[in-house]
Amino acid sequence: MTPADHPAIAAPRIGVLLVNLGTPDAPDARSVRRYLAEFLSDRRVVEIPAILWQPILRGIILRTRPAKSAHAYRQVWTDGGSPLAAITRAQAAALQAARPDLIVDWAMRYGRPAIADRLQRLKDRGCERILIAPLYPQYCGATTATANDAAFAALAGMRWQPAIRTLPPYYDHPAYIAALAQSVRGQLAALDFEPQAIVASFHGMPERTLHLGDPYHCHCRKTARLLSAALGIELTVAFQSRFGRAKWLEPSTETVLAGLPAGGVTRVAIVAPGFAADCLETLEELAIRGRETFEAAGGERFAYLPCLNDSDEGMKMLGDLVASELAGWTPTP
Repeated sequence: MTPADHPAIAAPRIGVLLVNLGTPDAPDARSVRRYLAEFLSDRRVVEIPAILWQPILRGIILRTRPAKSAHAYRQVWTDGGSPLAAITRAQAAALQAARPDLIVDWAMRYGRPAIADRLQRLKDRGCERILIAPLYPQYCGATTATANDAAFAALAGMRWQPAIRTLPPYYDHPAYIAALAQSVRGQLAALDFEPQAIVASFHGMPERTLHLGDPYHCHCRKTARLLSAALGIELTVAFQSRFGRAKWLEPSTETVLAGLPAGGVTRVAIVAPGFAADCLETLEELAIRGRETFEAAGGERFAYLPCLNDSDEGMKMLGDLVASELAGWTPTP
């Protein structure tokens, strides 16, 4: 074989892959069922032996939950798809515009675009060094770890692997806390009422994950503590999205919202510092159902404060994190 017979090798590039949880392809029961089957079959998400869990998943949950979840998705779906997909795509585009020296792409842990597909695309575009960036401020085995699992599983099938770095959790990073504080201050100032309480709602996890050594609960609490100090406002911490019969982290967001009016708190704002982008859990569970819960209990004024998303402060923060993790690979921008 002569040199001319060898395929051309692209000039080495550096890639960044933003990764978030996932989304169905459409807000219908069939798409949601396919998405939930993948999501709830992940052994890091549901830590029950498959021989016990799969009959429950296939025989009960995937028969009943997709229609209900599809209805919820329809309430928040956008022209660009699910909010999570649309916003993650926008974050990747904004980071790419700010860093033309990199190749920036995005993927979902469950659903599409798949992590394996986007890693291969970055490799095909000449990326010999890739930063995998799971967009989870607080580390959890069911989020950060499983995103990295999928990435390394894809690498296992590559003959020529790129060099890899992974973005660590940034729950207490000064840039993250500063961006959150700036965002919350601006949104509070734009309200036409003054909240008596601000609830910081994080995604819940089974309590047993804490006892098994997962740092997620501690990371959430530290984020809330640092954000509270930055704002000069005491935050009420709660955990949402509980699923199944197991005991989950307490207190639950639903219980907190339902109990506030009885204590004289009729004006509330809620923020979700554990989410890098608005999604079903924030826009439907908090902004819609959270409001309903609060008002049904006697609350009068309710405001959901959106996530950082692709806002200026959010993208500056993400750019700072990426630049820090690429140190030694790229010159300081």
